[in-house]
Amino acid sequence: MVDKICELPSGYKPSEMEEFMSDLQREYFRRRLLAWKKDILLGAQAAIKHLQEEGEAYTDVADKACTEAELAYELKSKDRARKLIGKIESALLKIENGTYGYCEETGEPISLKRLEARPIATLSVEAQERHEKQERTQKDEE
Repeated sequence: MVDKICELPSGYKPSEMEEFMSDLQREYFRRRLLAWKKDILLGAQAAIKHLQEEGEAYTDVADKACTEAELAYELKSKDRARKLIGKIESALLKIENGTYGYCEETGEPISLKRLEARPIATLSVEAQERHEKQERTQKDEE
């Protein structure tokens, strides 16, 4: 695995004026994805510690119910985080193999604005809209 593609200038932000998915852009998104993954993992560790500490016995039924509801919420949140880490890992692999930033459906570049907002995006805005419209149509037919 490549440690780093290139050095980033301080304060660098991808620009439409440069070549799409240049070395700088790939490194920028690689670092963003790694930082996001690190934040998720740190949050998961904190949640695990919290859940371990919540192992107290409760005499009040309301306290126990509240704690169980919080536990269910945290577990659901951690499951979403687990899925997100998988998508981040997939995006990192795409950076390594040179396919990051390109729509899986059309092969066209995904806009930098969309990648800034959602670095794990795999579809262009247009392809995503078609996909969502198709899903809604299928749900309406069921």
